[in-house]
Amino acid sequence: MKKVVVIGGGAAGFFTAINAKELNRDLDITILEKGSEVLQKVKISGGGRCNVTHACFDPKELTTFYPRGQKELLGPFHQFMTGDTFEWFENHGVLLKIEDDNRVFPAENTSKAIVDCFLKAVDNLNISVLKNHGVNSIYQHDNKWIVNTKNKQFEADFVVLAVGSSKQVWKLSEALGHTVVKPVPSLFTFNINDKRIVDLGGISVPKAILKIEGTNLEHTGALLITHWGLSGPAVLKLSAFGARILADKNYQYTVRVNWLNQDAKEVFEILQELKKQNAKKQLYLKSPFNDVPRRLWERLVIAAEIKSNQNWADVSNKQLQNLTNQLTQSLFNANGRTTFKEEFVTAGGIDLKEINFKRFESKLHKNLFFVGEVLNIDAVTGGFNFQNAWTGGFICAKAIAL
Repeated sequence: MKKVVVIGGGAAGFFTAINAKELNRDLDITILEKGSEVLQKVKISGGGRCNVTHACFDPKELTTFYPRGQKELLGPFHQFMTGDTFEWFENHGVLLKIEDDNRVFPAENTSKAIVDCFLKAVDNLNISVLKNHGVNSIYQHDNKWIVNTKNKQFEADFVVLAVGSSKQVWKLSEALGHTVVKPVPSLFTFNINDKRIVDLGGISVPKAILKIEGTNLEHTGALLITHWGLSGPAVLKLSAFGARILADKNYQYTVRVNWLNQDAKEVFEILQELKKQNAKKQLYLKSPFNDVPRRLWERLVIAAEIKSNQNWADVSNKQLQNLTNQLTQSLFNANGRTTFKEEFVTAGGIDLKEINFKRFESKLHKNLFFVGEVLNIDAVTGGFNFQNAWTGGFICAKAIAL
């Protein structure tokens, strides 16, 4: 009987083990978890609801959500992707639902549905799950893999590393000759202390343009003001695609914000027309742009050096130009970052050039596999990191089992 040791008691580890056993019941599979509990990230993800995947059903389009791994995942996504994820979970008793923003959750609206599904499956398949088994060493001996924990030694025909961002396992991988791309945080919000947005936490605009000055990083999307700065989909995508650039800047950089997603010349002309139409009205009191909430409008007006009691007729062209600049190219100095909710995703891990993505197997060592965020693969928020785990886990399981 072939023996398989899966290192990592998270989503990628469980999914790999379950699929391998279902494809080949003769496999003897053991999952090793360093901590006292398994599937912890699944439990807390998506605010405790588990954002299982994203309703994008085109492999090429799906890859565009991965700053690292876009090229490498195209082939794997043709083997197993979103539609297969739906089918897999429904076949295992978990119905999924698509929300308005295309994020996918269990129909029961709780991560417990996914956790229970996995725990039931490993129990039914007689897969051993051992907690408090942190791995101290991995090496080959007589064509077998030897895995040592503080509690026990395991001999295996196949080893799967599915531990997420584990410094210890990265070190063990380096000892086996693999290259580890230095990890840096991804998916974070921008820490900004600026009087234009202080105390405006919760205010959002639906479609802003954000650009990091001095780089090619730019994104258009929803923008949220928080108590510590700027967040929302636009910021998170910039943080993911700019993870290494922003780390190199020590998280000190300038963000240019176009709150209206409109050309500056066009906005100036709109303001001039508003001046004609509302001559006797106070400019400060009401935002003429539906996408700019009143409280944000008031701050931008003051920043443009327009007094709160000025009528439109009394506003000079210079002041209108200042206001145009505030609306279309506000500059904010970022200093630091904040983790997005409970999510902690890193850019970094095993160098992708050293992996055979037809099997998710090491190119350096036969029967050594890497799945999930242990690889230098990460995605924007919205269920994409889990989809990487499901895809890699299934392909790896198939390679082991068949």
